[in-house]
Amino acid sequence: MPDAPHFVVGDVHGSLSLLEQMLEQIDQVIGALDMRDPRLVFVGDYIDRGPSSAAVLRRLQELTQEFPDNVSCLLGNHEQMMVDFVDAPSARYKRWFSNGAAQTLRSFGLELPEEPEWQDAAITIGPELRAALGDDLWTWLRARPTSIRSGNLMVAHAGADPGRALEDQSTRVLLWGHPEFLTRARSDGTWVAHGHTVVEYPSMGDGRISVDTGAYETGLLSTAVILPDGRVDFLQTLPT
Repeated sequence: MPDAPHFVVGDVHGSLSLLEQMLEQIDQVIGALDMRDPRLVFVGDYIDRGPSSAAVLRRLQELTQEFPDNVSCLLGNHEQMMVDFVDAPSARYKRWFSNGAAQTLRSFGLELPEEPEWQDAAITIGPELRAALGDDLWTWLRARPTSIRSGNLMVAHAGADPGRALEDQSTRVLLWGHPEFLTRARSDGTWVAHGHTVVEYPSMGDGRISVDTGAYETGLLSTAVILPDGRVDFLQTLPT
């Protein structure tokens, strides 16, 4: 039961066309239900794997600037990997390069070489990516929050530790998950909407609302529509 209607959008992963489709669906629902002060929350993982990471980041930045009180973009673990890499290319390249960085770099006009050349290439690619991001987008990206709360709803990229209060969560858990999150129900009456873990269908239960349906691979981007009266419904893009 959030304080306002919430649209919680799953992991986009560089899929600009699906993002635009979902924004159209959300606009239609807002208009049909004559919603007052709706909130859009994106759960993170805007980059990697899909082909249009740069465009997705810029589109989301544009939305948060146009509607600062109504649109929130959370940090995902993929954005954190990219930020860590740009901050320390020679030390932090391997994890990101192994998890979809090639597609993101290509969307910024850069190429990732074959794995044996990664270490040497990282020293050059780091500053080049920082320059390609530009100051405005880089500042925006680094300022992304790791969670938001409204009423008894929390939204975080990877979930939360079910044994700790929502105000006592570590950044690592919010970004990377907790081993008991998907198997242990919360006991405090709160709900956590999240992405990060791919599910076949968006779902809710045991204090969890799951919205990552692997959009970059399945073509299905999902959104949870969470209303102040406790109702929850789901939107999905149409498969191509």
